[in-house]
Amino acid sequence: MNTYIALFRGINVGGNNILPMKDLVAILQALGYEGVQTYIQSGNAVFKSRETIDAKGAADISREIFKKMGFEPKVLLLSHKQLQEAIKNNSFPTNDGKALHFFFLEQPCSKPNIDYLESLKIESEKFKLHKMTFYLYAPEGVGRSKLAAATGKALGVSLTARNWNTVNKLRL
Repeated sequence: MNTYIALFRGINVGGNNILPMKDLVAILQALGYEGVQTYIQSGNAVFKSRETIDAKGAADISREIFKKMGFEPKVLLLSHKQLQEAIKNNSFPTNDGKALHFFFLEQPCSKPNIDYLESLKIESEKFKLHKMTFYLYAPEGVGRSKLAAATGKALGVSLTARNWNTVNKLRL
């Protein structure tokens, strides 16, 4: 059995695209996935599959949610190995789970604008891009960070972010 982590974008935010976690579990089970577990309402699921899942699997999940719920969220799938690699390659402190953020990229970025990100960074912030993960340490809060808000544009790829507390829970 292969373990996967599904990260959903834009569900249960501001009263839009409401997807109760019990419905998400049922949708994933209907697709044949086993051992489905969810973590917090913002859209994180861990499940097992007998088959290897690729980008088509993410599209299948999104389509199935559309059929059942009427909206089609972006879904980023990580294998357990990919999540473990992202965790291993983090070089920032993990003692404040809300200060450290992992931005998972949908695809590799060919021309990241690192200079632009550097220009937005405040003194206390640190960041690193490694393969398919962008790490941001923002001890003053990600909500105030201009760098965090500009990351997707600067990297030129679709991405979704999770703080260390969430990443740590998803590693099972």
